[in-house]
Amino acid sequence: MDPYDDKSRYPEPEPSPDPGGAPEPHPAPGPHPRTGIAGLSRPYQAVAAAGLAVIGVLACVHLGMVFLYIAPANTITKQHGDAVNAWVLPEFEQNWKLFAPNPLQQNVSIQVRAEVDRPGGGATTTDWIDLSAQDGAAIHGNPLPSHVDQNELRRAWDFFTGSHNNDNRPVGERGQLSESYLHRLVMLRLNGHHPSGQVTRVQLRSATSTLPAPPWSDEKINTQPYYRVLPWWTVTASDLPGGVRNGSMEVAG
Repeated sequence: MDPYDDKSRYPEPEPSPDPGGAPEPHPAPGPHPRTGIAGLSRPYQAVAAAGLAVIGVLACVHLGMVFLYIAPANTITKQHGDAVNAWVLPEFEQNWKLFAPNPLQQNVSIQVRAEVDRPGGGATTTDWIDLSAQDGAAIHGNPLPSHVDQNELRRAWDFFTGSHNNDNRPVGERGQLSESYLHRLVMLRLNGHHPSGQVTRVQLRSATSTLPAPPWSDEKINTQPYYRVLPWWTVTASDLPGGVRNGSMEVAG
C-alpha cells in the first residue's frame, strides 16, 4: 500500500478562490457614533447649551465693558461710569502705557526709612528699605502673582505724585487723601520688619533709573538713578491701621 494514498494523513489542499469571481460581500457599515454635545443625552445637551450661552453672554458683556472703559467719554460712561469701573477695576485695568506715545522706559523703586526711639533711650535711623524690591521678589517666578504685589505700592506712589507739585505739597483734597493712603501703606510694610523700638518718624524716597539700551543699539543712556526725597513725617494715630498696633509700632506720644 502506497503511504501517499492515505488521504487522512495527507489531506488535499483547499482550492484557492477564483480571482476572476465576484468579491465576497462586506457587511454594511453601521451608524457613526455621535461625539461632543451630540453624544450627550438630551438633558445634558440642554445643560451644555445653557452653559455655552452664559459664557458667550459674559464674554460679550466683558468686551463691552472694557471697550467703554478705554473709549473716550460718552453718554453711556457718563450715566453708568461707576458700573463700568466696578467691572473693570482692579483686575482688568487697561491703559496705553505699553504702547505709543510713551512706553514705560524707567524703573521706579520706592524706598523707606524710619526713625526709631530705643527702649533704653536714644534714637536710631534704619537703613533704606526697598519696598519695590520686595514686591518684585514676590512676583518673580510666580505664575499667578498677587495683584497687590504687582500694583498696590506702584499705584499709591502714582496717586501721590499725581496730586502733589514739585515741592511735594498736596494739590487739593486728593493730595491729602494720597498722603494718608501712602502713610498707612508704608506703616503696614514697616510692620513686617519689626523694628526694635517706637517708630516716631518716617521718610520716603523714589529712585528712578532709565532702562539701558538693548545690546544691538549703540545709543548711550545714563542709567544712574535720581532720587525724589520726601520730607520726614511724624507718625500719628491716623497712620496706623489695626494690623500694626503692636508693641514695636506704637505711636509717638
